Amino acid sequence: ILKDLVSPITIADRICGEGERRGERERGDLACKRLVIPSLIGDAATQPPPDLPSFLFKERIVYLGMTLVPSVTELLVAELLYLQFEDPQKPIYFYINSTGTAKEGDKMAYDAEAFAIYDTMSYVKNPLYTVCVGTAWGEAAMLLAAGEKGHRAALPSSTIMIKEPIAAKRGQASDLDLARLELREVRDEVVKTLSKHTERTIQQISEDIRRPIYMKPERAIEFGIIDKVLEDSF
Repeated sequence: ILKDLVSPITIADRICGEGERRGERERGDLACKRLVIPSLIGDAATQPPPDLPSFLFKERIVYLGMTLVPSVTELLVAELLYLQFEDPQKPIYFYINSTGTAKEGDKMAYDAEAFAIYDTMSYVKNPLYTVCVGTAWGEAAMLLAAGEKGHRAALPSSTIMIKEPIAAKRGQASDLDLARLELREVRDEVVKTLSKHTERTIQQISEDIRRPIYMKPERAIEFGIIDKVLEDSF
């Protein structure tokens, strides 16, 4: 079948079409399964770009490769929940290359995006193996640290950075007062989360993140954010 495959949809349409021709309907429901199989077609010069997210997802790999904007959070949460539904015992591999909710000093999203992913990571039953493959800054470093103990890793040239949350609110004085209160609460939550997963005290973390701290993997191991540097695959 794979030799004749034109697209991931073709096999689904072919299987379901045969079911329809045989009249395999029960109570109005189609008696077939719609299969989507990622595939490569021909050689690199003639085939369309491969569906890389499907290939990664098939291997239980979730990839965060940009800032934590709402659309990214929605996809990551959905992927984590689905992989738990598929098999609650198998590990999920979470690769991170992100600057968190900010980029080049500009706030790109609310901190709630990071906590939505963090809460889902805590909720699912699967062990989550986290890997930093480039940068894990700010809230992304918090997600990296939240992986399964003993299975939090970084590639040798990765950079990990922890810092305080930054504000993005503008407006009148009363709005700014509310924003400052919210920012303090978010900061406290970040401190508690990092303290929980690094086994450093809340006082230590609170002092550490007053200014950004950039770490190479070796220092991140000493800090307790990761457990090892990956020279080879798992």
